[in-house]
Formats: sequence, structure tokens, C-alpha cells
Amino acid sequence: MSKFIKKITIIKPDDWHVHLRDEKILKKVIHYTGKFYQRALIMPNLDNPITNCLKSIHYKKRILNSMKLKYKFQPLMTCYLTRFTKSKELRNGFLKKIFIAAKLYPNDSTTNSRTGIKNINCITSVLECMEKIGMPLLVHGEEINKNIDIYDRELKFIENTLEPLRKKFPKLKIVLEHITTKDSVEYVKKSNPKYLSATITPHHLMLDRNDMFIGGIQPHLYCLPILKKNTDKEALREVIARGDKHFFLGSDTAPHLCKNKINFFGSAGIFNAPCSLLCYMHVFEEMNALKYFQSFCSENGPKFYNLPINKETITLIKKPCTIIKKVNIDKKNIIIPFLSGQNLNWSLE
Repeated sequence: MSKFIKKITIIKPDDWHVHLRDEKILKKVIHYTGKFYQRALIMPNLDNPITNCLKSIHYKKRILNSMKLKYKFQPLMTCYLTRFTKSKELRNGFLKKIFIAAKLYPNDSTTNSRTGIKNINCITSVLECMEKIGMPLLVHGEEINKNIDIYDRELKFIENTLEPLRKKFPKLKIVLEHITTKDSVEYVKKSNPKYLSATITPHHLMLDRNDMFIGGIQPHLYCLPILKKNTDKEALREVIARGDKHFFLGSDTAPHLCKNKINFFGSAGIFNAPCSLLCYMHVFEEMNALKYFQSFCSENGPKFYNLPINKETITLIKKPCTIIKKVNIDKKNIIIPFLSGQNLNWSLE
């Protein structure tokens, strides 16, 4: 039936997982997120991570000052947890609405995570405070150990870290971010959505690990968590097609300069902001699940975070859209977006 739909209007969405970087890159990429989303949850893993209220206030100002167009866009800030994080700082930041959540990066799990957490027991008092005040914990759910296969990191994190954490803090609100596996889908589905939910990216809904190696290695498709098996991709697609309230939009858009993607040690991250909402629309249409598109994009996230649902709307039309080939950062540097130069069937009206 969806093939006959030529136009769809939904409540304007929010993106619950966004990397904007800083300085030149921030100024060039921010409007892609602002164009499609009313609010965005901003990740704190800058070169100089956002670890306290003052840093967050200044970063938020830089974000808003970078918005050239008059979008009604609200950045929602997060705090980067380290072993030095103070409960008082976190509590004040949350109650004053400087922070909406705190982010747990396992040490060396992804970009700028070398000051992340090596042992979760070192932040027990912080987690106790967060549970008490209702502050969500966002987790990059991978167990980082050289003896664990990279494709098993997510499952091992659930077994070794997340399950014990939830038993210890049963009322701590947790988002298992950018999930990639069937195991994660099944684990989250069994939980109370008030206390555990998950975000899903467009690239993990559209691609599997084979896509990274077709015709030669594709460095612009390298991300963390890494693309998984086709059976994992299908599990992600099927759960959103059923309208499960545990899951919501989090693009994990992550810009990196081309020279840092194609390198001896290429950076992990996919910059999908120019097309992320159109990609989600593509998947929901393929799954004949457009009746759940609005809840996934615009309702499930705000409900988890206890925030009002947006009042504005956005309209997509069945009209081919060619994704931009590159973003020029300066005379020497570019960023290659997800689906660079390719066509999608839907456009922003």
C-alpha cells in the first residue's frame, strides 16, 4: 500500500545521537541536522571532551552561533563521564537543564574515548546519583578487550557490563546506543521501556558488513560499532517495522575529514546528516511500515527522555533526491557523506 503514498507529514523529528565536532567542521555540518530535526542530542566526545557544566555551556553557544539559517533548532547537551566526574557537578547540570544525559564511553571504544571508563565500578557514586535524579545514562555498548572479536563486542558488553549494571541500578534510565545486532534487539525488547531503550542508525538499517568490502574496502562505511551480518540488519529492520516503543531515531552522524578516513589508521564514523531522515523513510517504506514512521522518529525518544513532543511538522514527498557528493570544509579538506552522489526516492518538501 505504501507504494501509492506520494506525500507524508509527520511531527518534526529529533535526532537522539549526533556528533557535530567543533570549529570549522561544526560550522559546515550543523545546518544539515537543523534542516531535518527540531532537537538533537549532542555527543560530548570532542578532542577536549565536554566533562563539566562550563564546557557544555560554551559548546552549546558555539553550536547555536554556527546556525546560519533561522531553524528552530535546540541542541540537547550531554556530559562525558570520566573517573573524575563529580556527582555534584552532574546533579547541578541536570537539574539546571545544562545536561539532559551523561555518556559512558568504554575506554578506547571509539573516537576521542581515551579518557573513557576502564572500570565501571569507579563511577558507582555517579550512577547512584543519576538513578536517584532520573538522569539517563547513554552507553556505547561494546566490551573493549583485544581478546574479544570485534563482532562480539556488543553481546559481551550486555553480558559482562549492562546486565550487572541494571541489576545493581534497576531504576537507572539507560539508552543502549546505535545497536547493531539481533542479540541487542532481543535483549532490549524484554526490558521495561521506561528504563531501557535503544537507538538505531540509518546505516545499520541499510547495510551489512559485506557492503564494506564490495569492489574493494570502503573506508567511508567504517564505523563503530562496525556493520554486522545480514541477519542482524534484518532483526533491526523487523523490530522497527513492528512499531516497538523501545526503539527510536539516533543517526550517529559522525563527520570526519576525508584524509582521516582514508589513512593508515582510518577514523570510524559515517556522516549521514544530509540524508539520514530520507534513509529512515526509505527503510520504513521498504518494510511497508510507514504507520510507525512518526512514532520512531518523533515520539518514542521524547517519551523516554520525559520531554514534550514537538508541535511543528515536516513533510516528505515522493520525489527523487540526489545526495550531495561532498562537503567542503576549507580549500584542502572535504567530508564525504553517506550515499554520496546516490539517489533516494524521497525529498524534503
